Amino acid sequence: MRSMFVLSLALFGIVLNGPANAAVVSPVLDNKSCETPKYPKASLINEETGTVTMAFLIGADGKVLDSKVDTSSGSKSLDKAAISAFSLCKFKPGTKDGKVEQMWVKVDFVWKF
Repeated sequence: MRSMFVLSLALFGIVLNGPANAAVVSPVLDNKSCETPKYPKASLINEETGTVTMAFLIGADGKVLDSKVDTSSGSKSLDKAAISAFSLCKFKPGTKDGKVEQMWVKVDFVWKF
């Protein structure tokens, strides 16, 4: 009987929260659609490494509409190379309540030897 009560509360909570808890599925990078960023020569010579976090606005067609660096790797040339490469990638578009919508997604890339 107790489990029935818990289940009822859970269902009641879903009904009460309804639209406020829209099902959002973030865009997903299609790894086969683009190449790995190439190390800039100066960064390679200077042995620069780091992780860059980028944000991409993905359209309903899966193409990148806008991009920006969210957290720098510490090297402008590494950040620029990563943004340039990933901007050419195709994504599986995100959805909200089952409907395809443009939305932002974050992508991390680690520069290392």
